[in-house]
Amino acid sequence: MTISVLNPDHINAELSKPTSIFGLKLWVVIGILLGSLIVIALFFLSLCLTSRRRNRKPRHADFASAAVATPPVSKEIQEIVRPPPQQDHHYHPTQPEIQVDIGKAEHRVVFSDRVSSGESRGTVSVSETASYSGSGCVGPEVSHLGWGRWYTLRELEAATNGLCEENVIGEGGYGIVYRGVLNDGTKVAVKNLLNNRGQAEKEFRVEVEAIGRVRHKNLVRLLGYCVEGAYRMLVYDYVDNGNLEQWIHGDVGDKSPLTWDIRTNIILGMAKGLAYLHEGLEPKVVHRDIKSSNILLDRQWNAKVSDFGLAKLLFSESSYVTTRVMGTFGYVAPEYACTGMLTEKSDIYSFGILIMELITGRNPVDYSRPQGEVNLVEWLKTMVGNRRSEEVIDPKIVEPPSSKALKRLLLVALRCVDPDANKRPKMGHIIHMLEAEDLFYRDQERRAVRENESRDHNQIQTAVSAA
Repeated sequence: MTISVLNPDHINAELSKPTSIFGLKLWVVIGILLGSLIVIALFFLSLCLTSRRRNRKPRHADFASAAVATPPVSKEIQEIVRPPPQQDHHYHPTQPEIQVDIGKAEHRVVFSDRVSSGESRGTVSVSETASYSGSGCVGPEVSHLGWGRWYTLRELEAATNGLCEENVIGEGGYGIVYRGVLNDGTKVAVKNLLNNRGQAEKEFRVEVEAIGRVRHKNLVRLLGYCVEGAYRMLVYDYVDNGNLEQWIHGDVGDKSPLTWDIRTNIILGMAKGLAYLHEGLEPKVVHRDIKSSNILLDRQWNAKVSDFGLAKLLFSESSYVTTRVMGTFGYVAPEYACTGMLTEKSDIYSFGILIMELITGRNPVDYSRPQGEVNLVEWLKTMVGNRRSEEVIDPKIVEPPSSKALKRLLLVALRCVDPDANKRPKMGHIIHMLEAEDLFYRDQERRAVRENESRDHNQIQTAVSAA
């Protein structure tokens, strides 16, 4: 038996022979064929991925209003997260360490507000063995904080159909929000916090301690919470008409259902909710993430400020707190973005951006627009300076406002976004300016009614005298 061994020189010679295909060498033809096969394989792989993506159900709220279904919004908003400074600014000297004991003794979770080297030192001690009894789920417990309810994980899983994807109504960097229905028929929104390096613990403590007792018609009410194992869940009132971002930037057709009067009412409602946080509580609460997607709307178009996951507490003896810069691109106040010094004036700036959004129907930053119109604040200042205020109104508004009403609202917005934070008005002053406008128009209406009545009376007197 003869064993033949291939000679490398012979192989090279064979591969170097010209072929009948344009005189190309054999190794070139083989390389072209292999490359073609790889390209074809990648093409079919991309087709499969595209078809799977199209078949996937979109994650957005499927609410419906009385007249129009809530429009979906697919755009993503980038969040700003600035690395913390080297010094430990998370713990302000005027802020005492806060510890909150939550739930039953065997489910107790202790949160610490102190932070060392950027990481939380809060400890968690939860016994999972008492989550369920042998006969079934433990009944609802009253919170040790004196408000709301402690919900079991089994209750919330049943309410949200096992936290299924079809019930997702919101998703962000700090958790996923599910629509749910409790056993008694109450509709709720369940926020399942994501534990990002202890951030969920800090967010949970802030919401439960600072917002749990808050009761205001323009703030979404926190009903209770769930603490079991690694789960940290918050249960809110369900607001069933979508959020402001959907109604401003979603597909609502050529004519928006948000009339000028509805928009001004939304602005006033937001201002009253924020004024309660800034001026009606001690310590005051700075929201830190005011944006259109965090303003929920009910069926009567009343605004409800939601999502206090980034909120910070400011005590009366401190005028600011230095912290990580967290918020949403386009809404963050410039002094906060540069220095991390947080005050209630940071919320005022974001509120001014929201007013501009409602007036113009534009995003705070829109790179699809011409160069001079990308930044909403700069474009609006230019238009007002050139006496072209009438051209900034959202074209989808059916009946444009009067010139005086428009200028009054533009003035409030521009004062809120003043580069000098000290010159921005407080929320109480903003409410006064907004309500003064309402009083002005009420006086105008009353004056017009009195003039009409007087004119009719004079005509009747003239007719009687002539008879």
